[in-house]
Amino acid sequence: MPADIARRVLVVGSANVDFTVAASRLPAVGETVSGGTLLVNHGGKGANQAVAARRLGAEVRLVACVGDDASGRGIRAALEAEGIGVDGMVVTPDAATGTALIVVDGQGRNQIVVAPGANWRLSVEHVRARADDFAWAQVLMCQLETPLDTLEWALAEARRRSLVTMLNPAPVREGIEDGVWRLVDYLTPNEGEAERLSGVAVRDASSAAAAGQALRERGVGSVIVTLGAQGSLARTARGDIRTPAFSVEAVDTTAAGDAFNGALGAALAGRDPLPDALRFASAAAAIACTRRGAQPSLPTRAEVRRLLDSA
Repeated sequence: MPADIARRVLVVGSANVDFTVAASRLPAVGETVSGGTLLVNHGGKGANQAVAARRLGAEVRLVACVGDDASGRGIRAALEAEGIGVDGMVVTPDAATGTALIVVDGQGRNQIVVAPGANWRLSVEHVRARADDFAWAQVLMCQLETPLDTLEWALAEARRRSLVTMLNPAPVREGIEDGVWRLVDYLTPNEGEAERLSGVAVRDASSAAAAGQALRERGVGSVIVTLGAQGSLARTARGDIRTPAFSVEAVDTTAAGDAFNGALGAALAGRDPLPDALRFASAAAAIACTRRGAQPSLPTRAEVRRLLDSA
């Protein structure tokens, strides 16, 4: 991924504060697991992907909504310190900043519950007012943690302006209109999300390809199914691309998907060939798994480059 190419990424998405407890194991229903340690960080899929893309060499702007509270002010300041354009972040007095409660076990597996708060106040009117951001960008990245009508408007506007569009369909939600899929150039579900969206049970690369094909038949350009330790499978109009995962000792997988998406967006903004972009994204996700927290785990381009060079 050459460093001297302009890469301009616009993220329309969520911003949260994360409360993460590292525990020996995940609790069963009704069970309390004691003895954990607490980590408080900034998160939200939109903000995480914005930070990932920025650290990996892209110029980034974020359109989001936070509450009129200390968490919202802290998020804005931290993103600004990363060099991310935050003029598109609106503050609402009507809801608290989005909050995620996360439990991570000794193997890096997690359970997450989110109170969306201000994220659900990100309106079409606010995004429409960011016309200069759409004119500036090369790639639009979205997720499913903001209102669906806002998502659809952003994707349609990006398509009208001939931007590359990415949708990370997480968390999977009901009510997505069929027309939305035709606005997506790259859909990036994990195996569970691919299964829920396509109706195809995803267990391996072959079934991931079948799920990807089912989603392409709904209008998506390319479907990239992330498969954890099995890497990823991209079903495209030109055939399948299988990308292996990098072998690492996982500590916390919380932001691995966001690292993957941010890296992919940064690479696509520079028109990198898709196989190269996917390998770059796989390396970024692997590094994120070796660190605790969401945004603190996201790697720099130099770190990803070292991993790629050593493989």
